[in-house]
Amino acid sequence: MKPTIVDIAREAGVSIATVSKAIHNTGRMSEETRKKILTIMQDMNYRPNMMASALKGKSTYTVGLLIPDLSNPFSSEIARSVEDRGKELGYSVVMCNTDYDPEKEAWYISVLNQKRVDGIISASGFQNEDMLRDLVEQHIPIALITRDSKTVAVDTVTVDDFMGGYQATSYLIGLGHRRIGTIVLDLDNGRERLRGYKHALEEAGLPCDEKLILSGFTKEDGKEAAAKLMEYSEPPTAIVAGNDLLAIGVMLSAKERGIIIPDQLSVIGYDNTILAEITTPSLTTMNQPVGEMGRQVMDLLYQEITGKKKIKKRIVMAPELVIRESVKPPLS
Repeated sequence: MKPTIVDIAREAGVSIATVSKAIHNTGRMSEETRKKILTIMQDMNYRPNMMASALKGKSTYTVGLLIPDLSNPFSSEIARSVEDRGKELGYSVVMCNTDYDPEKEAWYISVLNQKRVDGIISASGFQNEDMLRDLVEQHIPIALITRDSKTVAVDTVTVDDFMGGYQATSYLIGLGHRRIGTIVLDLDNGRERLRGYKHALEEAGLPCDEKLILSGFTKEDGKEAAAKLMEYSEPPTAIVAGNDLLAIGVMLSAKERGIIIPDQLSVIGYDNTILAEITTPSLTTMNQPVGEMGRQVMDLLYQEITGKKKIKKRIVMAPELVIRESVKPPLS
Protein backbone atom coordinates (compact mmCIF):
# COMPACT_ATOMS: atom_id res chain seq x y z
CA MET A 1 0.00 0.00 0.00
CA LYS A 2 1.29 3.43 -0.94
CA PRO A 3 2.33 5.67 1.97
CA THR A 4 0.04 8.59 2.75
CA ILE A 5 0.61 12.03 4.22
CA VAL A 6 -0.48 10.58 7.59
CA ASP A 7 2.37 8.06 7.44
CA ILE A 8 4.88 10.80 6.65
CA ALA A 9 3.63 12.97 9.54
CA ARG A 10 3.80 10.06 11.98
CA GLU A 11 7.33 9.11 10.91
CA ALA A 12 8.54 12.73 11.11
CA GLY A 13 6.80 13.40 14.42
CA VAL A 14 5.02 16.47 13.08
CA SER A 15 1.46 17.44 12.22
CA ILE A 16 -0.16 16.65 8.89
CA ALA A 17 -0.45 20.39 8.25
CA THR A 18 3.34 20.72 8.66
CA VAL A 19 3.95 17.97 6.11
CA SER A 20 1.58 19.66 3.69
CA LYS A 21 3.44 22.96 4.12
CA ALA A 22 6.74 21.21 3.43
CA ILE A 23 5.31 19.65 0.27
CA HIS A 24 4.01 22.96 -1.03
CA ASN A 25 6.91 25.01 0.38
CA THR A 26 4.52 27.29 2.28
CA GLY A 27 4.27 28.50 5.88
CA ARG A 28 6.95 28.89 8.51
CA MET A 29 9.16 26.06 9.72
CA SER A 30 12.83 25.49 10.31
CA GLU A 31 14.94 24.37 7.40
CA GLU A 32 15.96 21.36 9.48
CA THR A 33 12.32 20.26 9.83
CA ARG A 34 11.63 20.80 6.13
CA LYS A 35 14.65 18.74 5.12
CA LYS A 36 13.71 15.98 7.56
CA ILE A 37 10.22 15.71 6.08
CA LEU A 38 11.48 15.71 2.48
CA THR A 39 14.07 13.04 3.32
CA ILE A 40 11.41 10.80 4.89
CA MET A 41 9.20 11.31 1.83
CA GLN A 42 12.07 10.19 -0.38
CA ASP A 43 12.94 7.20 1.83
CA MET A 44 9.28 6.07 1.88
CA ASN A 45 8.92 6.70 -1.86
CA TYR A 46 6.03 9.08 -1.24
CA ARG A 47 4.84 10.74 -4.43
CA PRO A 48 1.92 13.11 -3.75
CA ASN A 49 -0.50 13.91 -6.53
CA MET A 50 -0.93 17.62 -6.08
CA MET A 51 -4.64 18.32 -6.15
CA ALA A 52 -4.06 21.99 -6.80
CA SER A 53 -2.02 21.13 -9.89
CA ALA A 54 -4.65 18.69 -11.07
CA LEU A 55 -7.30 21.39 -10.85
CA LYS A 56 -5.35 23.44 -13.40
CA GLY A 57 -5.53 20.56 -15.83
CA LYS A 58 -8.40 18.35 -16.92
CA SER A 59 -11.34 18.05 -14.53
CA THR A 60 -12.08 14.61 -13.11
CA TYR A 61 -15.76 15.52 -12.53
CA THR A 62 -15.46 13.90 -9.12
CA VAL A 63 -15.90 15.41 -5.65
CA GLY A 64 -15.09 13.97 -2.25
CA LEU A 65 -17.64 13.90 0.57
CA LEU A 66 -16.47 13.50 4.17
CA ILE A 67 -19.27 12.00 6.28
CA PRO A 68 -18.90 11.62 10.08
CA ASP A 69 -21.04 8.50 10.59
CA LEU A 70 -22.81 6.67 7.77
CA SER A 71 -24.66 4.52 10.33
CA ASN A 72 -26.59 7.67 11.31
CA PRO A 73 -29.56 8.07 8.92
CA PHE A 74 -29.03 11.85 8.92
CA SER A 75 -25.53 11.39 7.48
CA SER A 76 -26.93 9.00 4.89
CA GLU A 77 -29.57 11.56 3.90
CA ILE A 78 -26.87 14.21 3.46
CA ALA A 79 -24.88 11.83 1.27
CA ARG A 80 -27.95 11.04 -0.84
CA SER A 81 -28.86 14.69 -1.38
CA VAL A 82 -25.28 15.67 -2.30
CA GLU A 83 -24.96 12.68 -4.62
CA ASP A 84 -28.29 13.42 -6.35
CA ARG A 85 -27.38 17.06 -6.98
CA GLY A 86 -23.87 16.08 -8.03
CA LYS A 87 -25.26 13.72 -10.62
CA GLU A 88 -27.48 16.49 -12.00
CA LEU A 89 -24.38 18.65 -12.40
CA GLY A 90 -22.37 15.84 -14.00
CA TYR A 91 -20.24 14.90 -10.98
CA SER A 92 -19.72 11.60 -9.20
CA VAL A 93 -19.23 11.59 -5.42
CA VAL A 94 -16.60 9.64 -3.47
CA MET A 95 -17.88 9.09 0.09
CA CYS A 96 -15.52 8.82 3.05
CA ASN A 97 -16.69 7.87 6.57
CA THR A 98 -14.52 9.72 9.14
CA ASP A 99 -16.05 8.60 12.48
CA TYR A 100 -15.17 12.08 13.83
CA ASP A 101 -11.53 10.87 13.83
CA PRO A 102 -8.96 13.58 12.87
CA GLU A 103 -6.42 11.01 11.72
CA LYS A 104 -8.96 9.17 9.58
CA GLU A 105 -10.10 12.51 8.19
CA ALA A 106 -6.51 13.37 7.23
CA TRP A 107 -6.01 9.96 5.62
CA TYR A 108 -9.09 10.45 3.46
CA ILE A 109 -7.92 13.92 2.43
CA SER A 110 -4.69 12.30 1.25
CA VAL A 111 -6.64 9.63 -0.66
CA LEU A 112 -8.88 12.23 -2.29
CA ASN A 113 -5.75 14.18 -3.20
CA GLN A 114 -4.32 11.14 -4.97
CA LYS A 115 -7.62 10.58 -6.79
CA ARG A 116 -7.47 14.20 -7.96
CA VAL A 117 -11.05 15.07 -7.06
CA ASP A 118 -12.19 18.50 -8.21
CA GLY A 119 -13.33 19.60 -4.74
CA ILE A 120 -14.35 18.45 -1.27
CA ILE A 121 -17.52 18.71 0.82
CA SER A 122 -17.24 18.00 4.53
CA ALA A 123 -20.24 17.12 6.68
CA SER A 124 -18.00 16.41 9.66
CA GLY A 125 -16.51 19.87 9.84
CA PHE A 126 -12.75 19.65 10.12
CA GLN A 127 -11.36 18.24 13.33
CA ASN A 128 -8.04 19.74 12.19
CA GLU A 129 -8.52 23.43 11.37
CA ASP A 130 -4.91 23.70 10.17
CA MET A 131 -5.67 21.18 7.45
CA LEU A 132 -8.76 23.13 6.39
CA ARG A 133 -6.72 26.32 6.28
CA ASP A 134 -4.03 24.60 4.21
CA LEU A 135 -6.57 23.36 1.67
CA VAL A 136 -8.00 26.85 1.33
CA GLU A 137 -4.52 28.35 0.91
CA GLN A 138 -3.93 25.87 -1.92
CA HIS A 139 -7.11 27.19 -3.59
CA ILE A 140 -8.75 23.78 -3.45
CA PRO A 141 -12.54 24.12 -3.72
CA ILE A 142 -14.12 23.10 -0.41
CA ALA A 143 -17.48 23.57 1.29
CA LEU A 144 -18.91 22.59 4.69
CA ILE A 145 -22.42 21.34 5.46
CA THR A 146 -24.06 21.31 8.95
CA ARG A 147 -20.80 22.71 10.37
CA ASP A 148 -19.02 26.06 10.21
CA SER A 149 -15.48 27.31 10.71
CA LYS A 150 -14.81 30.26 12.98
CA THR A 151 -11.22 30.73 11.77
CA VAL A 152 -11.24 29.96 8.02
CA ALA A 153 -13.30 31.67 5.30
CA VAL A 154 -15.08 28.82 3.52
CA ASP A 155 -18.48 28.17 1.92
CA THR A 156 -20.93 26.73 4.46
CA VAL A 157 -24.52 25.54 4.64
CA THR A 158 -25.89 25.19 8.16
CA VAL A 159 -29.07 25.54 10.19
CA ASP A 160 -29.53 27.97 13.07
CA ASP A 161 -28.52 25.54 15.81
CA PHE A 162 -28.98 28.09 18.58
CA MET A 163 -32.60 28.49 17.50
CA GLY A 164 -33.03 24.72 17.32
CA GLY A 165 -31.94 24.23 20.92
CA TYR A 166 -33.99 27.20 22.02
CA GLN A 167 -37.20 26.08 20.27
CA ALA A 168 -37.03 22.50 21.56
CA THR A 169 -36.46 23.63 25.15
CA SER A 170 -39.06 26.42 24.99
CA TYR A 171 -41.67 23.96 23.73
CA LEU A 172 -41.09 21.72 26.75
CA ILE A 173 -41.19 24.68 29.12
CA GLY A 174 -44.47 25.80 27.54
CA LEU A 175 -45.96 22.39 28.34
CA GLY A 176 -45.02 22.78 31.99
CA HIS A 177 -41.67 20.95 32.21
CA ARG A 178 -39.30 22.56 34.69
CA ARG A 179 -36.52 19.98 35.02
CA ILE A 180 -35.19 19.37 31.51
CA GLY A 181 -32.07 17.34 30.70
CA THR A 182 -30.08 17.51 27.49
CA ILE A 183 -27.55 15.28 25.71
CA VAL A 184 -25.40 17.44 23.45
CA LEU A 185 -23.07 16.68 20.57
CA ASP A 186 -19.51 17.65 21.50
CA LEU A 187 -19.19 19.75 18.35
CA ASP A 188 -19.63 23.41 17.45
CA ASN A 189 -23.24 22.89 16.33
CA GLY A 190 -23.96 20.95 19.52
CA ARG A 191 -22.57 23.76 21.60
CA GLU A 192 -24.80 26.23 19.78
CA ARG A 193 -27.85 24.08 20.59
CA LEU A 194 -26.72 23.96 24.21
CA ARG A 195 -26.52 27.75 24.20
CA GLY A 196 -30.11 27.86 22.94
CA TYR A 197 -31.18 25.40 25.65
CA LYS A 198 -29.61 27.56 28.36
CA HIS A 199 -31.13 30.73 26.94
CA ALA A 200 -34.61 29.22 27.00
CA LEU A 201 -34.18 28.21 30.65
CA GLU A 202 -32.88 31.65 31.58
CA GLU A 203 -35.70 33.38 29.71
CA ALA A 204 -38.22 31.30 31.68
CA GLY A 205 -36.51 32.06 34.98
CA LEU A 206 -35.48 28.42 35.46
CA PRO A 207 -32.11 27.35 36.92
CA CYS A 208 -29.63 25.52 34.70
CA ASP A 209 -28.52 22.37 36.53
CA GLU A 210 -25.18 21.35 34.98
CA LYS A 211 -25.78 17.77 36.17
CA LEU A 212 -28.56 17.53 33.60
CA ILE A 213 -26.17 18.29 30.71
CA LEU A 214 -24.39 15.24 29.25
CA SER A 215 -22.80 14.53 25.86
CA GLY A 216 -22.72 11.81 23.22
CA PHE A 217 -23.20 10.85 19.56
CA THR A 218 -24.56 7.30 19.29
CA LYS A 219 -27.60 5.32 20.39
CA GLU A 220 -25.44 3.64 23.03
CA ASP A 221 -24.33 7.06 24.30
CA GLY A 222 -28.00 8.02 24.60
CA LYS A 223 -28.76 4.91 26.64
CA GLU A 224 -25.88 5.53 29.03
CA ALA A 225 -26.66 9.22 29.45
CA ALA A 226 -30.35 8.55 30.08
CA ALA A 227 -29.52 5.87 32.65
CA LYS A 228 -27.38 8.38 34.52
CA LEU A 229 -30.02 11.12 34.35
CA MET A 230 -32.76 8.80 35.59
CA GLU A 231 -30.68 7.69 38.59
CA TYR A 232 -30.82 11.17 40.13
CA SER A 233 -33.07 11.69 43.14
CA GLU A 234 -34.81 14.37 41.05
CA PRO A 235 -34.65 13.03 37.50
CA PRO A 236 -35.66 15.23 34.56
CA THR A 237 -39.23 15.03 33.26
CA ALA A 238 -37.98 15.71 29.73
CA ILE A 239 -34.78 15.24 27.71
CA VAL A 240 -33.63 17.13 24.61
CA ALA A 241 -31.24 14.95 22.59
CA GLY A 242 -28.57 16.16 20.15
CA ASN A 243 -29.71 13.83 17.39
CA ASP A 244 -32.35 11.19 16.75
CA LEU A 245 -29.96 8.32 17.51
CA LEU A 246 -29.36 9.71 21.00
CA ALA A 247 -33.11 10.15 21.45
CA ILE A 248 -33.73 6.51 20.46
CA GLY A 249 -31.11 5.50 23.03
CA VAL A 250 -32.97 7.50 25.68
CA MET A 251 -36.24 5.78 24.77
CA LEU A 252 -34.66 2.32 24.93
CA SER A 253 -33.12 3.08 28.32
CA ALA A 254 -36.48 4.30 29.61
CA LYS A 255 -38.21 1.14 28.36
CA GLU A 256 -35.67 -1.06 30.16
CA ARG A 257 -36.52 0.75 33.40
CA GLY A 258 -40.28 0.61 32.96
CA ILE A 259 -40.52 4.36 32.38
CA ILE A 260 -43.38 5.17 30.04
CA ILE A 261 -42.82 7.71 27.25
CA PRO A 262 -44.31 10.28 27.12
CA ASP A 263 -46.39 9.79 30.30
CA GLN A 264 -43.39 9.76 32.64
CA LEU A 265 -40.65 11.16 30.39
CA SER A 266 -40.83 13.39 27.32
CA VAL A 267 -38.13 13.12 24.65
CA ILE A 268 -37.17 15.41 21.77
CA GLY A 269 -34.63 14.46 19.10
CA TYR A 270 -32.83 16.42 16.41
CA ASP A 271 -32.56 15.84 12.61
CA ASN A 272 -36.01 14.37 11.82
CA THR A 273 -34.61 11.17 10.29
CA ILE A 274 -36.69 8.17 9.23
CA LEU A 275 -36.13 6.78 12.75
CA ALA A 276 -38.34 9.52 14.18
CA GLU A 277 -41.35 8.26 12.23
CA ILE A 278 -40.99 4.53 12.77
CA THR A 279 -40.19 4.38 16.49
CA THR A 280 -42.96 3.81 19.04
CA PRO A 281 -44.06 6.28 20.20
CA SER A 282 -43.10 8.41 17.21
CA LEU A 283 -40.41 10.96 18.02
CA THR A 284 -40.90 14.70 18.33
CA THR A 285 -37.77 16.21 16.78
CA MET A 286 -36.15 19.27 15.21
CA ASN A 287 -36.14 19.07 11.43
CA GLN A 288 -33.15 20.11 9.34
CA PRO A 289 -34.01 20.60 5.64
CA VAL A 290 -31.33 18.11 4.64
CA GLY A 291 -32.42 17.72 1.01
CA GLU A 292 -32.16 21.44 0.33
CA MET A 293 -28.95 21.70 2.35
CA GLY A 294 -27.31 19.00 0.23
CA ARG A 295 -28.35 20.73 -3.00
CA GLN A 296 -27.13 24.10 -1.79
CA VAL A 297 -23.72 22.89 -0.66
CA MET A 298 -23.14 21.02 -3.93
CA ASP A 299 -24.14 24.15 -5.85
CA LEU A 300 -21.67 26.25 -3.84
CA LEU A 301 -18.86 23.78 -4.53
CA TYR A 302 -19.77 23.63 -8.23
CA GLN A 303 -19.63 27.42 -8.47
CA GLU A 304 -16.23 27.37 -6.80
CA ILE A 305 -14.89 24.64 -9.09
CA THR A 306 -16.10 26.39 -12.23
CA GLY A 307 -14.94 29.83 -11.12
CA LYS A 308 -18.47 31.28 -11.17
CA LYS A 309 -18.06 33.02 -7.82
CA LYS A 310 -15.24 34.64 -5.87
CA ILE A 311 -16.92 35.44 -2.54
CA LYS A 312 -17.43 32.79 0.14
CA LYS A 313 -21.05 32.29 1.14
CA ARG A 314 -22.59 31.27 4.46
CA ILE A 315 -26.13 29.94 4.09
CA VAL A 316 -28.09 29.51 7.34
CA MET A 317 -31.45 27.72 7.22
CA ALA A 318 -34.17 27.60 9.85
CA PRO A 319 -34.86 24.41 11.86
CA GLU A 320 -38.47 23.41 12.48
CA LEU A 321 -40.05 21.55 15.38
CA VAL A 322 -41.93 18.44 14.19
CA ILE A 323 -44.43 17.43 16.88
CA ARG A 324 -45.22 13.73 17.22
CA GLU A 325 -46.04 11.44 20.15
CA SER A 326 -42.98 11.45 22.44
CA VAL A 327 -43.83 14.64 24.32
CA LYS A 328 -46.68 15.64 26.64
CA PRO A 329 -47.12 17.81 29.78
CA PRO A 330 -45.47 16.37 32.91
CA LEU A 331 -47.45 14.48 35.50
CA SER A 332 -48.69 16.88 38.17
